[in-house]
Amino acid sequence: MEFASFILAAQRGYHQSCESVIRNSIEQVVVSEQAGFDTAWFAEHHFNNYSLVPSPLMMVAHCAGVTSTIRLGTAVCVLPLYQPQRLLSEIGFADIVANGRLELGIGSGYQQFEFERFGVNIDEAPAVFSEYLDILLKGLNQNIFEHDGQYENIPPTAISLRTVQKPTPPIWIACGTARMGRSYREGHNLFVTAFHNGLEALSTLREAIEKAAAVEGKNVTDAKISLLRCCYASEDEAEINSYLDNARFQRRLSEALHQRRQQSLDGYLLKETPTQQDMSFATMRRNLPIGSVNRVIDRLLEEIDILKPNQIAIQTQLGDFDQKTMLRQIELWGDKIIPAVNKSLAHKGG
Repeated sequence: MEFASFILAAQRGYHQSCESVIRNSIEQVVVSEQAGFDTAWFAEHHFNNYSLVPSPLMMVAHCAGVTSTIRLGTAVCVLPLYQPQRLLSEIGFADIVANGRLELGIGSGYQQFEFERFGVNIDEAPAVFSEYLDILLKGLNQNIFEHDGQYENIPPTAISLRTVQKPTPPIWIACGTARMGRSYREGHNLFVTAFHNGLEALSTLREAIEKAAAVEGKNVTDAKISLLRCCYASEDEAEINSYLDNARFQRRLSEALHQRRQQSLDGYLLKETPTQQDMSFATMRRNLPIGSVNRVIDRLLEEIDILKPNQIAIQTQLGDFDQKTMLRQIELWGDKIIPAVNKSLAHKGG
């Protein structure tokens, strides 16, 4: 089982400077590598405090210089907000400076607040995403490519910066059920989440993945699956509650942006508003791998048995959670949780 850290780089309030958020995120990547994590993922968002990473490929390029083994991924590049021609060169550049460690995650985006400020119609995002992925695949696989589509017309074009990984870096698609079929059809990987829901949601998700593979005549194992999950191990109730509070904070903002009801008092800092969808800390603890080390290990093994992912991506950077405490948490995963989970899986497999 692979393990990854997921870096959202959020700013919960003005008591956090943007510089400290980014530097803390980079430090978490370095410690994740030291702890034995396989991958670090970087989000992309714009124009508010939900996430401060405007370009995950810039984070990949920087972190490539302060790490040596951990793979570095985009989770995700929001394709409709890019010129695909330029993105191709940036993908090549990032993979070169990372010495072939780039994991390329892509998605269509969901935040109208961002799209409006780029002058992009969010209602066309799925169609734009589909066409731009066509362009990326052409540019990554062909020395000279051209494209005549609804959104882009590109004459014969050569991309000067080619990726180290051939023919392409691993491609991951942030998947609702609508895109799972294309992932299996074209050999891409799946990036999925059950948010803060429990085992039933994971079971439903697994069923959707199996159905998508079957419809395309593929084996479900033909695509790798990464599960984004909130996880935290501690005997300290205050630590756990702080992590849960920050996880709920992030979900409140994400839901508000997804439902196109972004709220801000000053044009930047989003207002955190409780909703009817809020879960209590007790419910979140029941649903998620959160609690003692043994509880987290046992729950992860349950979830892995249901969803059968290849990777667990742990949300390590949430809101204003204490940085030193999170670094210790990452080390704890490397020392105890990851070895225990993999030992148990190896024993079961044997």
